Amino acid sequence: MGHAAYRGARVKRLEDPRLVTGRGTFTGDLSAQGLRYVAIVRSPLAHARVRGIRAPAGVELVTARDLPDLPPLSGEIKGGAVVPHPVLAIDRVCYVGQPVAAVVADGPYAAADAAERVEVDYDPLPVVADPEDALAPGAMVIHEGLASNVAYRRHRRYGDPDAAFARAPVVLQQRIAHQRLAAVPLEPRAVLAVPPSGRRGRHLVVWSSTQMPHDLHALLEALPQLAGLRIRVVAPDVGGGFGAKINIYPEELLLPVLAVRLGRTLKWVQTRREDLLATSHGRAQAADVALAADRDGRIRGLRLRIVADVGAYLLSTTADVPTLTTRMATGPYEITDVEVELVEVYTNHMPTGAYRGAGRPEAAFYLERMLDLLAREIGTDPAEVRRRNFIPPERFPYRTPAGYLYDSGAYARALDRALEVVDYAGWRRRQAEGRQQGRYLGIGLGSYVEWCTYGEDRVRVQVDTAGRVTVLTGISPHGQGTATGLAQVVADVLGVPLDTVTVVHGDTARIPTGEGTAGSRSLVVGGTAAYRASERLRRRLVALAAAQLEARPEDLVLAEGRVFVAGTPERGVTLGALVARTGRRMLWARATFDAGDATFPFGTHVAVVEVDPETGQVSLRAYVAVDDCGVAINPLLVEGQIHGGVTQGLAQALYEQIVYDRQGQLVTATLADYAVPRAPQLPRFQAHRTETPTPRNPLGAKGVGEAGTIGATPTVVNAVLDALAPFGVRHLDMPLWPGKIWRAIHARRA
Repeated sequence: MGHAAYRGARVKRLEDPRLVTGRGTFTGDLSAQGLRYVAIVRSPLAHARVRGIRAPAGVELVTARDLPDLPPLSGEIKGGAVVPHPVLAIDRVCYVGQPVAAVVADGPYAAADAAERVEVDYDPLPVVADPEDALAPGAMVIHEGLASNVAYRRHRRYGDPDAAFARAPVVLQQRIAHQRLAAVPLEPRAVLAVPPSGRRGRHLVVWSSTQMPHDLHALLEALPQLAGLRIRVVAPDVGGGFGAKINIYPEELLLPVLAVRLGRTLKWVQTRREDLLATSHGRAQAADVALAADRDGRIRGLRLRIVADVGAYLLSTTADVPTLTTRMATGPYEITDVEVELVEVYTNHMPTGAYRGAGRPEAAFYLERMLDLLAREIGTDPAEVRRRNFIPPERFPYRTPAGYLYDSGAYARALDRALEVVDYAGWRRRQAEGRQQGRYLGIGLGSYVEWCTYGEDRVRVQVDTAGRVTVLTGISPHGQGTATGLAQVVADVLGVPLDTVTVVHGDTARIPTGEGTAGSRSLVVGGTAAYRASERLRRRLVALAAAQLEARPEDLVLAEGRVFVAGTPERGVTLGALVARTGRRMLWARATFDAGDATFPFGTHVAVVEVDPETGQVSLRAYVAVDDCGVAINPLLVEGQIHGGVTQGLAQALYEQIVYDRQGQLVTATLADYAVPRAPQLPRFQAHRTETPTPRNPLGAKGVGEAGTIGATPTVVNAVLDALAPFGVRHLDMPLWPGKIWRAIHARRA
């Protein structure tokens, strides 16, 4: 049988030597003979009619009228008022940065200059910049043909929330907002389209910095302008996505169509300003939250009314994300009486979409803020309030009011581990002592459970005559180290050295199906498919070796690229020799894994902060994360994901916000204005784990990519509000900028 030398080991990422030495292949790096460049003319107004578009002589201009049959991009939601996003604006623009036209030139700077020279005649229209204003009676309806600005409405009641609130001795209410955020991947989006030529016949090749190459492939195949072509989509190295690159964007349809029409290879690389302006934003919702509880802190009922600003159109992930907030509203707690209302609203802003956590951070934040308010109201420690309400381990699998079936959980164990590691009791003592000296420490907790993993992946694992193993997967990673994790799974099953395994992904010509990377699904879905395919290949190799070695299959061992008889390692054969004896170049096996029910990772984070009341400045003193992602294929990768996720959650809590003014102009249009944190602003994270395997896949893995973001945001905000408790500050909305904190302190002092 195989051995377990790699699975569960802290293996360094196999991808890193190539990437850190500058040998990666990113879309923006690619070139081709006869390459031309595209620049996008974008609307400077948030809402206007387009009366005309003119370009001076010598500028190669493309407008919607040049591509009359090019269909728009659209997300879907049952029962929603779906407004698709036109590839190029036809007669109206609905947000600043919306593509209006394109220009083609022989160089990137020439294209940018030409785009500046294009003249567009705009007739300004009233701007709807606030989602609450968009819902007001008499508000201007942005899209003709709709009765209102409501994109989607959802109202659900579970149990008897009216009775729960009527009987509860404690009822708390709070309005809580999630600001709009940008994903800010290291690599902005880029597209390269190579049209058919004499050598390639009817082949169109499209390179894109996307999380979903197969989704893009399916859309391109459906375009009438590309009918009859054999289309290949490649997502090479992708410098981060964080959910924003799940959506398919106008440029990804525009460039292939133009490349075929012009017969030239075309390239477009997004600038950082364009990234902030015209790549989907995240969060952008607010909720009126009410909590009913007993005096001992046991929750009896929950109500949420959520208003989500979805922007001007629905991209592929826009409408679905807020629904995840409603479905995860009860978190890790045993709450049976719930009422949730969701209203998704069109505004004159960039469309929203998936951003790391995608609806689950919003749900966790609402709930965790309310639990801290409850603890303060009844005078009980916040950790104890959580412990009293956790779903107990014996209740799993646990059906939530929204219908999710939680797989496994030991929530109190993660909480207790976090309190132990951070020295919670010690920090509480230091907090009390500090307040007597005019120092304001705050200790915050955030407990969460999240939904993740979905869909299926089909993996092919093959071994050649040299004993080299290749894994072909529909997972399309963009910085997570997924190739390393997959290689560990396969190397263990086949008993081969890790450096003999190569993982191929992101190429629709080599991998015909795939659902990409999202929802923390990569090593759960892709890893399980790889495990199954490797098991099938191993059985085939063992059968061949048993015949050659005249041994029983159950007596054979696979290790170090060989199959040999147990106890007699010299009596064996290499995998490459086994393949060669068949007369083939390689042997392979394929397997599919359908995730079916989701998995539900969980954890508790604790942060310690100090707030300077004279400046409002927040200093992070300690941060402990205890996360449970089931069985960890590679603990080092898990820690990397937690560190990155916590950084983004902390950034939302303290620094980042996309800001539009009342005219829909983006105020935070550069990284001088949008406050991405830097290393000196981050504490030394302590990442710990508990391990509660899921029964829903043979690896026992649950997923971890978004966990840090979900846990961090309420943890940091709760810590800051705990520090501000002596000043009577009850709640502040994110980001907790120093000026906001200072004003809150001094308003109470006054």
